[in-house]
Order: sequence, then structure tokens, then C-alpha cells
Amino acid sequence: MKKKKPVLFAAGDVNAFFGLMLDNMSDLVIMAGILTGVFGLPRDLVLSRMLPGSAVGVLVGDLLYSWMAWRLARKTGRDDVTAMPLGLDTPSTFGMAFGVIGPCYLATRDARLTWQVAMATIVLMGVFKIAVSFCGPSLRRMVPRAGLLGSISAVALLLIAYLPFLKLFASPVVGFLSLGIVFISLLARFRLPLRVPGALAGILCGTVAYYLLGSLGLLPSGAYTPVIPPVFALYLPLPTLEFLHGIPKALAYLPLAVPFALATVVGGVDVTESAAVAGDDYNTRDILLVEGFATLVAGMCGGVIQSCPYIGHPAYKDMGGRSGYTMATGLFLGFAAVFGYLSFFVGLLPEAAVAPILIFIGIEITAQAFEATPVKHYRAVAISFIPVIACLVTIEFGQMLGGLGKSAGDLTGDLLATWQATTILGNGFIVTSLLWGAAFAHVLDHKPGKAAIYLLICALFSLCGVIHSPLQSGAVFSPFSPPAPIVWHLGAGYGIMALTFILLECLRKGDKAEPEPRTGPMP
Repeated sequence: MKKKKPVLFAAGDVNAFFGLMLDNMSDLVIMAGILTGVFGLPRDLVLSRMLPGSAVGVLVGDLLYSWMAWRLARKTGRDDVTAMPLGLDTPSTFGMAFGVIGPCYLATRDARLTWQVAMATIVLMGVFKIAVSFCGPSLRRMVPRAGLLGSISAVALLLIAYLPFLKLFASPVVGFLSLGIVFISLLARFRLPLRVPGALAGILCGTVAYYLLGSLGLLPSGAYTPVIPPVFALYLPLPTLEFLHGIPKALAYLPLAVPFALATVVGGVDVTESAAVAGDDYNTRDILLVEGFATLVAGMCGGVIQSCPYIGHPAYKDMGGRSGYTMATGLFLGFAAVFGYLSFFVGLLPEAAVAPILIFIGIEITAQAFEATPVKHYRAVAISFIPVIACLVTIEFGQMLGGLGKSAGDLTGDLLATWQATTILGNGFIVTSLLWGAAFAHVLDHKPGKAAIYLLICALFSLCGVIHSPLQSGAVFSPFSPPAPIVWHLGAGYGIMALTFILLECLRKGDKAEPEPRTGPMP
């Protein structure tokens, strides 16, 4: 069979570029809004140091992933290899803002020291991820697909698809117009007039509808922000050793930061498996090494957000993306942060017009999880959704309490117990989903002994807060000084279930060892 020439850019890269670029831009602008608007950090420091450094991590990671896709295409002789998408990790964006940067600034009122501590935290997370990356291939080989793909599909449907779906109802005409175009072109593969890419057409039509309705005063909320011309400024995120000054204080924040780093490593294993199912078999260790290196570079250049491979590879492949969309995303974000036009583009595009792209990605990944998993493991995939549901409920209910001027401490009785249980179930949700999915896949295969291994890991992880942390922040802790007695009960619960499975495995082997009774006629 004649090998095909690798393709760097294809028409589908336009669709894929908009999906990946807009997701990353939103994280940068959200971080800027939290740091300057909520905690009052100097805007100049955030825009000239923190955001450009974070964007450099995306630039480095996406360029390396583009090169890896080109290398795989040449090796296999295929012209349909899709690069692994890399971007800013959304959960840790909020975690760094509310768990590290904000509290550090409120405690010290020293903006520069706060930046140094945040840098040091990201650098240490990068070092941690590089070290753990060498375990990634073994993890991928050992864990059943129900665990790897179940956890990723749960995140895709309940966070990536559901939360953006809420934006559509804030402006239904804009949202459903964009959603209809994106779905019919990307899900149903309906060719649009003039072969316009579906993502681009959906965003353009939704944006035009938004500004047209806004100018006529017909938006549901009545709020309308006209286009503001961009303000250009030059920021050079050069490497610096200033993070060294922040390491002593950063060590105190590692219990919060390490679970986020570990979650992206697990996610990296997941997305590598997802890409393999889609036809692009990358080396898991290489994917994780690039992720860790990109995070390390971001921290050394002043960044405060870690980078990670995104879980949308199958969706970007279905869009027709090759290597060009990651290369274009990295360059666009790099130039956007350096020249200061990032906030202009995010402010220009209404959320209701952009959300359908994320909804499509979430649905596509969820569908792939069931398509690539054996039918008998569907129940294991389903159970992996439960911790993510708990995380979603915690996010939404926490926002509702905040809007009422309340906190979890104001709850009493059954409501408090429900809130605490939901928080414990949702903390460490990615790792929990993976372990539950893998354990119950083995249960469905009638291999309780192997399932017990994953349950024992759950027991150990719950004793130190990697999963089921009772702390509101989800931070890890020492098993010798747990923050609440429930920690011991969780460990014991998993241990008892594991012991039960081990006993059942021993009984089954004992039954097999007994001689079979004779069924023939007596002599």
C-alpha cells in the first residue's frame, strides 16, 4: 500500500482551531477577571506577567504536539493524523485563583511575592508531572477502557457540555441558531453552502444575531456591550528565576496543587487512550512529558495556570483537524498574550454563540466512550459518572449559596449532611471515576480479585485526600492527622469491600480446585 504524504493543514483545521482557541482564551480572561476583580491584584502584573507566561506554556505544548502528529503521520504513512489538543486546565484555573493566588495576596498584600509563589507552585507541579509521566504507559496498559474512557466521558458530558448549555438559555435565539448550525454540520456531517466550516459558521451567525438583537434592545437580559476597539501593548514573557523566592511559601500550597497536577496526568492517560481508539496511537509517556514540560515552562516564564492535554481529540478529528489547528492555536494565544489583544476577542464573541462548540465536543467524547467500550462494561462506564455529578452539584449549589450571601457553614441538619456527602463524593472526582470504572469493569468480568486492587487504592487515596477529601478546597492531608473522622470510615469501607472481593476470589478458586463429580453411570 502506497504511503500518503502527511498533511499539516486541512480545511477541518479551521473548525478545530476555533474550538481549541476559544476554550483557552476563556480561561485566560476568566483568570484575569478573578484576580483583578475579586482579589484586587494589580492589573498590570496580571496582564504583563501572569497571563503571557501561561500562554507561553500553551504555545510550547501545542507546537510540540503538532510536531508529534507530523512525526506519527510520516511514520504510519497516513494523512489523517490529528494532533493532541493542549490548553489551559480549567479546574486548576479556579483552584489556583481561589486556593493559592487569592489567599496568598490577602494574607501578604504583596503582589510581587504572590506572583512568585504562584510561579513556584506551577513549576513544582510541572516537575511532579514530569516525574509521574514515566508511570503513564503502565497505567494505560493496566486500567480497563471502562475506567479510562468512563471518567473522561463523564467530565465531557456533565462539565464540558452541560455547563455551556446553560449559556444558551441566557440568549436562546443566539444560542439555538449557533447550536443548530454546529450540530447539523459537525454531528450530522451536513455540508454547508460554499463549504463554510461549521464551527466558524455557527460562531459568525450567532455573533451577528447577538449584536443585531442587542442594537434593537431585544436581548432577554437587556444587557448589551458594544464592541470596544482593542488596546495593544507589548509584554515579553521571558524566563526568570524569580520563582525561587516563592518556593518556601509554595510548599504550603502543594497539598492543594498536587491533586490538580495528578488529575491532569490521569486525564493525559485518558486522552491518549481516547486518541488511540480514534486511530492515532501516541506514546503515553511522550504525551505526559510534553504536558509536564509545558507546565514547567509556563511557570518559569511567569505563568500561573498549568497546561494539560484536552479531552476533545476525537471531536477535533471528526472536525477534520490535523496538525495545523494546534499550531495555529499556540501561535494565536502566544501573540494574543504578548500584544494584549486577548480580552478584545473574548469580549467580542458572545458566550451563547461559542457554547455550542463545547457542547458538540462533550457529546462526541461521551458517544465515543460507549462505542469503544465492550457492551458488558456499559454499567461500569455509567457508575463512573456519579462522582462527576457530585462535583457538578457542588459547583452549582456553591454558586447559589454565594449568591444568597451564605456559606456551607450556614447549613444545618439533613441539608448540611447532604452537602458534606456531596462535597466528599465530588472531591478528586476524576481519579474516583477512573478507579470506580476500572474496579466495576473487573466485577462485571467476574474477576473480583482484580477489582479488589482498585478498591484498595481507593482506600489508600481516601486516607490522604486524593479522593473524597472532606476539606472544602479538596486538598490532600496526612493520613496520621485527618481533618475529620469520616476519613477513617471511608478507608475502612473500601477496605471491607476489597476484602469481600478477595474472599470471593479465593472461594471461586477453591471451587475450581475440587475434583468434578462424576456424572456417568456407576460401574
